[in-house]
Amino acid sequence: MDFEYFKLTLPQKIIYKLKKFFGNFGGNVKNFFLSKLKKIGAFFLRIWERIKNFGLNFWQGDVLTKASYFLIGLGHVFRGQIVRGIMYMLLEAALILYMVFFGGQYMVMCFENMFGGGNVGRVETSVSDVWNDELGEYVKTEGDNSFLIVLYGILSFLILLFFAYFYFKAVRESYELEQYRIIGKKPIGIKTDAGQFLDGKFHITLLSMPMLGLFMFTVIPLITMILIAFTNYDAGHEVPEHLFQWVGFDNFKQLFSGGSKLGATFWRVLGWTLLWAVLATFTSYFFGMLLAMLINKKGIKFKKFYRTMFVTTIAVPQFVSLLIMSKMLDTGGGILGSGGGIITQIIEQLFGYHLKFGIDITTTRICIVLVNMWVGIPYSMLMCSGILMNIPQDLYESARIDGASPARRFFKITLPYMLFVTGPYLITQFIGNINNFNVIFLLSGGGPGDLMLYTDGAKGTDLLVTWLYKLSLGTDRNYKLASVIGILVFVISAVFSLIVYNRSSSVKGEDNFQ
Repeated sequence: MDFEYFKLTLPQKIIYKLKKFFGNFGGNVKNFFLSKLKKIGAFFLRIWERIKNFGLNFWQGDVLTKASYFLIGLGHVFRGQIVRGIMYMLLEAALILYMVFFGGQYMVMCFENMFGGGNVGRVETSVSDVWNDELGEYVKTEGDNSFLIVLYGILSFLILLFFAYFYFKAVRESYELEQYRIIGKKPIGIKTDAGQFLDGKFHITLLSMPMLGLFMFTVIPLITMILIAFTNYDAGHEVPEHLFQWVGFDNFKQLFSGGSKLGATFWRVLGWTLLWAVLATFTSYFFGMLLAMLINKKGIKFKKFYRTMFVTTIAVPQFVSLLIMSKMLDTGGGILGSGGGIITQIIEQLFGYHLKFGIDITTTRICIVLVNMWVGIPYSMLMCSGILMNIPQDLYESARIDGASPARRFFKITLPYMLFVTGPYLITQFIGNINNFNVIFLLSGGGPGDLMLYTDGAKGTDLLVTWLYKLSLGTDRNYKLASVIGILVFVISAVFSLIVYNRSSSVKGEDNFQ
């Protein structure tokens, strides 16, 4: 035990803890990634074992098993599982028809030039000099749609993976049926097989439709967005009029380049995004906790009235509160704005201070954090109130008898207990604030402008998510950069969530916390 630690003052203890945390941070990150790499290695090792068994089964199997490698389900049909075998055959026939008449061409056009930097598609839409009186326009020859090629190419590739799973499953089952016949074991009938989906495999029945929806509306759009980041898709390559091209990692290089204006903008917006996430999360959390402690303190009267008032602020929709505050802070005459507001005039005359919301970047950022506190503190206050009521009072009584000061009781009893219970909540709040589109967009619209930033949409208070929105819907419609930023936001959120959650006391001390 480090006895010197107890001799330090409170600020020195905080600095000591921070140094200890950041000193071990690199090792923690290294250990985290090493553990994940070991799991990934074990996963691929299992895949290799199955591939090896796949080859052995072919050489060790009989003629019917070998034939099942080319026509899946054939072994099932001749060994007693007729319905299952027919279903496998129909699945293979459906895949062949789909690939021949639709999916195959999209998959080929999607991936044929991916590593060579060519077009996504082969024929570009062209307009001839011939006028069509019926349509009122020049005759147009429709070409390929690059975006649909990427979308359908990904869909076809995932369908192929889906079939590959059932293919390996069917081949393995065919070999097992051969072994059953050798030892005289009877195969499972269709009634028993189907009945399992209402008994032991009922979870598959329940989750099949949600998983299909997740696959169609989350996985496919997400992969498509990732691939768009490796193209030059923007307003100049608008589909279907034009084809866009694969450009590899050029967009990432452009964004990470600190020497370019775009690169400098990215690092500034990223810095403000992380700073905003920290300030927005911890100001709302700690001030909400302090407010809850104040209201729950013995001797405070009208506790129910105070809680009711703060609950009333929660009942107002957030976007309404944000729009009202935006109008109040408006420089064009809002009650708190610098354009002639009543309160502002009084403050200016008494203190000589001009509230430059929407004009000065630092002032605007401070106002945004304060407004976010107004919106977020009531939620934290209610959550912390319930937790504070569950902290054993015997701990506080023992601490008082031992002579612990109020500050020491807070840092040794209240704060550890609160962090243990609310650790996952803090992580979700931090990630939510990284992607907090509403507060920034409804209050300041990302403004004020900054001449040092990239001209396409980025302003002084923009977060990565609001910049992404402006890149997607701005005049240049820079979808490629928007996709790159989307990938980076995902990586930052995922890495932070996994590392901090696994390091939190909620996980490490789950079994022994009292």
